[in-house]
Amino acid sequence: MPDIIIVLTCLSQYLAPTTLRQLRRVTEAMLSMTGRVTMKGISRWTGQGGSYRTVQRFFNTSLSWCKLQWVLIRHHLLEPDDVIVMGGDEVVVTKSGKQTHGLERFFSSLYGKAVPGLCFLSLSLISVKRRTSYPVMMEQIDKKPSDHPPEVAKKKSPGKRGRPKGSKNRNRRDGMLSPALRFVQETITRFLQLIGDHLKVCYFVYDGAFGHNDALQMVTQLGLHLISKLRHDAALYFPYDGPYAGRGKRKKYGKKLDYRRISDTYLKTSSVDKDIQTQIYQMPLWHKTFADLLNVVVIVKTNLKTQAVAHVVLFSSDLELPYEQLIDYYRLRFQIEFNFRDAKQYWGLEDFMTVNQTPVYNSANLAMFMVNVSHALTRPLRTHWSEWSVIDLKAWFRSRKYVIETLKLLPEMPEPIFIDQAIAQVAALGRVNH
Repeated sequence: MPDIIIVLTCLSQYLAPTTLRQLRRVTEAMLSMTGRVTMKGISRWTGQGGSYRTVQRFFNTSLSWCKLQWVLIRHHLLEPDDVIVMGGDEVVVTKSGKQTHGLERFFSSLYGKAVPGLCFLSLSLISVKRRTSYPVMMEQIDKKPSDHPPEVAKKKSPGKRGRPKGSKNRNRRDGMLSPALRFVQETITRFLQLIGDHLKVCYFVYDGAFGHNDALQMVTQLGLHLISKLRHDAALYFPYDGPYAGRGKRKKYGKKLDYRRISDTYLKTSSVDKDIQTQIYQMPLWHKTFADLLNVVVIVKTNLKTQAVAHVVLFSSDLELPYEQLIDYYRLRFQIEFNFRDAKQYWGLEDFMTVNQTPVYNSANLAMFMVNVSHALTRPLRTHWSEWSVIDLKAWFRSRKYVIETLKLLPEMPEPIFIDQAIAQVAALGRVNH
């Protein structure tokens, strides 16, 4: 059955004995507890040796969570024959008040508007074999106030048409990175330095926010290939293959791509499921704002009853990547959303009430750390039970807590086999999958 000590033993070289003991108590309490995951709630479930002051000291300790996450993943979750893709995404945690470190207004896709809260950038290792995301780094995005207020844009007279006199061509491979892209680049750089030569990562997957040239150049500078999504109305052009005019520079852009009339030459597969026809096209195309040729995959879906048509445009900087892998890697990016869901629903990413920088950082990273701990605990169990959820895991630890506290009231502790049977019997009351 699940054993926290075995899972966390690999961290003994990177944590002081006192900190490791505190982490074990906090981890066991979070696996057993009900209700909101706050410092006060954790202290109620830690038992002897885990007072509220001890929990406070733990959350105020500076920890290298990225190193702890990587060691845990490397020892318990990675497999030698697996293919690993790096993925990233942002998560917004709603908060009220005015004192929390990094509190600003961020756009939340769940609410469809900007909400007051905290924003974190999460980088994960995505297993293609296991179809699972393992979070490694969780860095807070801090909107630093500008010394100069933004100037109100004033209407200017059109003036002369054409290019301003004296302007020079700009190399699109030397694009100016925005502060947000520089922050992501620095985070990925530390990520790659952390994993070193232990793991070969070739692809970085991000959502449509990276569907522009600056993001592509930023990822390329790090030695990775980008997989992302373009706008549905992106202006794409075939490479020009016509005759040379005999003067000037050779033409670069050919015919513009018409999403409604894509040639069957580029059709890779077509299928029909419940009156929905899916056609997948792959072709190398130019975009006038990108410096390099793109490997583009267009997925067109047609409702055969209403003839309504919709399409999605994916791309990669790797021109040799087959369409099946490109689509599969981009789909796997959504596994990061499941990490956010579990962290918010079970591990307190939405619950913590700390306000200072170090406790806020520890609270967010502890929630993502528990996601990996739950994967490490449930993987051996799935050899016996194919369906084993986080609810089942928490039910087992909660029943273990109840049984042990009850048996402490007896004059003598019974045999271990009786304790295991009692835990299994009580755990069945709260399990979802039997």
